[in-house]
Parts: sequence; structure tokens; C-alpha cells
Amino acid sequence: MKNFWANLNIGLKKPIFVIAPMANVTDVAFRSMFAKYGKPDVMWTEFDSADGLCSPGKKMLLRDLEFSKKEKPIVAQLFTSHPEKMFEAAQLMQKLGFDGIDINMGCPDRSVEKQGAGAAHIKDFETAKKVIEAARTGAPDLPISVKTRIGYNKIDLFWIEFLLKLNLPALTVHLRTRKEMSDVPAQWNLMPEIVALRDKISPETLIIGNGDVMSMEDARNKVAESGCDGAMIGRGIFGNPWFFSGKILSDIPPTERLKVMLEHAKAFNKLLGDVKNFAIMKKHFKAYVSGWEGAKELRVKLMESSDIKDVTKIVKDYLKVLE
Repeated sequence: MKNFWANLNIGLKKPIFVIAPMANVTDVAFRSMFAKYGKPDVMWTEFDSADGLCSPGKKMLLRDLEFSKKEKPIVAQLFTSHPEKMFEAAQLMQKLGFDGIDINMGCPDRSVEKQGAGAAHIKDFETAKKVIEAARTGAPDLPISVKTRIGYNKIDLFWIEFLLKLNLPALTVHLRTRKEMSDVPAQWNLMPEIVALRDKISPETLIIGNGDVMSMEDARNKVAESGCDGAMIGRGIFGNPWFFSGKILSDIPPTERLKVMLEHAKAFNKLLGDVKNFAIMKKHFKAYVSGWEGAKELRVKLMESSDIKDVTKIVKDYLKVLE
């Protein structure tokens, strides 16, 4: 097995900083900006349905899994409660050239949980183990990791202990329960206990913390204080492809931010415009355009845009005024 996680573990790259899998966010266009302006140690795809990848509609889902060599190492995140589907999807991920597979065992989305996947695994240890084993069998050349939460309705470190006994190369722990969603602060105070469990049960497993990491300085502090091996960043990277370079977003001039935003929008239109609604970009526009005088008025115009032509004109007109 080509375990790139082991190389990170014994190398000089710790602490490890990685990009979180987010539906309709971490697509190939989004990741291409990070590959260019501030690359993380590991990229994650959007989370994708293993069941869907085994269906006649897989052609569309495969567009979510497109990537370039510049993004490597890159991990494909999948979800399912059906071991046979995970086996088949894992075979495909290995064939596509991914560096690893991560199994989503923490997503609180109701539609995912109704399938017995995502956070539903926290209540069904037996199925969780079968899905992990199926992924290992389907993709014997790839490391199989897991992303989860600290419990379902309450903190449940027996769940974390169970996962550690499966000798995963890496385990990402979102430091909230499923019930808490993202409505309370992430409980980084629990990480030392999780690290102690790791040291006792599976010393080779890398532990990556997730939740409320808003800057590289914050990430380094949380990792240093908690003793884990790295941090996964989600919401903190919106509108900030410079995040992993260590640059402070407020220090980047609006002109540069807008030029990169337009580059991002053009990449989305070129790579995904035939399969995804351009309106997906609007969440990114909100994040890119903030923190300076006149930003609100520009955001309003961008929210009213309908395609790349509109956005290009709005941004270029605005840049003429700034420059």
C-alpha cells in the first residue's frame, strides 16, 4: 500500500494542515486556486456518494472528483452504509489515481443520515467497520482514513476508541457532536484525551483536529496546545486561497482579491459550467468581497449577476475605479 500519510508522519511536514471536504465548495475550480496561491499539505474533494458512483448517474458525480496533478496529494471523500458499494467505489478511486480515500462518518445532513451514512455511523459500529474494510479491500493500494465527530447526541469517546482500534492511517475529528452541528464552539479541550487514546491504542494513526480554525496562526496554536498532528480547515478558507501561505487576508489589497476571485469564477465556468449552476459561486463572492469601504455595494451587484459575463464586467468596472 502506498501510504502517503506515513511519509508525512515520519517526515518534516508536521504539523499537517489540510483542506476540508465541503459539498459545492471544494470542487476542482476552488482547489485550483489553493494549489496556485497557498497549497495545503493535503487536498480533499467534495464528499461524494459511493452509491451514486455505482449507479447509471455516476458520470455526473465523477465531475465532482476531477483533479489536477498540482493538487496532489489528494484524498477522495466518500459516504455510504453499503459495504458492497464502498468496495466498488474504492476500486474506482484507485483507478482514477487518488492518493487516498476518506470515509465520511460525521456529516449531519439528514438526507445522508437517512441512508445510514455520515454521522449515522456513530450509532452503528458494525456497519462502520464493514464499510472501512470494504474500502480497504476495494483499494488495497490506497490508505483509508475517516472523518468523524466526537459523538452523536453527546460526547462519546468510545466511538473514537473503536475507530482507533481499526488502525487507521489518519483520523480527522470534528470536535463537536452531531447534535451540536456547528452551533457551539468546537471542543478543542477534548483533543488531549483523544491524542492519549491514540498513543495507547494506535500510535501510528495521525490525529487531525477540525472546527473553528480561522487562521494559520490559530491552527498552529490549536495543534501545539492540544498535541494533535494537524488541523483541517473548512469555513476559515472561504474567500482566502492564500490561507495556507500564512498571509493575512486583511493585508491583501482589494484589487488582488478581486482579480483572484474573477480567476476563480472563470475556472468554475470553464471546468464545471456545463454541470453546475453558476449561482454556486455567489457564496464565494460574499467571502472574497468584504472588509473594505465599498465592498457592500459591490457584493450587492455580484449577487445580482447571472453568469461569468456579468461578473467579469462588474469586477473590471470596479477595478478601473480602484486603480
